[in-house]
Amino acid sequence: MSGLRYVYAVCRPFEAALQAQLAGVAGSPPTAVHHEGLVAVVSTVPAEEFAETPLRDRLEDRSWLTATARAHEQVIDALTTVTTPLPLRFATVLPDDSAVRILLETHAAEIRAVLDRLAGRVEWSVRVYAGAEPDAEQAGHFAGRLHEELRAAAEDARLHPPRILKVTEAEEGAWGRNLLDAAYLVPRRQSGGFVEMVDKARETLPEGGVKVHLTGPWAPYSFCSLGGAR
Repeated sequence: MSGLRYVYAVCRPFEAALQAQLAGVAGSPPTAVHHEGLVAVVSTVPAEEFAETPLRDRLEDRSWLTATARAHEQVIDALTTVTTPLPLRFATVLPDDSAVRILLETHAAEIRAVLDRLAGRVEWSVRVYAGAEPDAEQAGHFAGRLHEELRAAAEDARLHPPRILKVTEAEEGAWGRNLLDAAYLVPRRQSGGFVEMVDKARETLPEGGVKVHLTGPWAPYSFCSLGGAR
């Protein structure tokens, strides 16, 4: 069976080279499909693994899913260092380059509008976790105050539903209550100041066990959407 195109993201043309040894999904290096001032970053993947029916089965395989998601994220992370990508939904697979160009053509106006809005910006994720015996009122107040401060410093913010997560394996069971799960859209040049705000907030943690978990900079996943292709 012939190869298919796994599509990671769309972006404007960029001059900087991606990492020479960067391997994408299925070990295939990412390449670019150009169309009228837009670029889709893709890899060639085997149809016997990524066609609709086998892909559906693969998505139930936890080890395969983890490895594929990691490869997907590696390409998006590499793109984020050289441009502002508009990430597509995980496991977006199209038949060939012609279908990729049709995707770009169909959504061209929407893609350009989103890329213009997000140019030069990155996403930072901030989560606040409660320990085993925190003061619920103080911890909740801290999380709310932190969100308001960070939202004021960012260009945009998204609140995600609280979820039960552990920060690290060593802390399993100790940080199960998520008080804040938010994403912030920040100009890349202002990221240093944003990180400093989070660091200063850690100096005012309430007693009883509260942890602030910061990750990024990421591609602006929480602030972009692309019609039916996202």
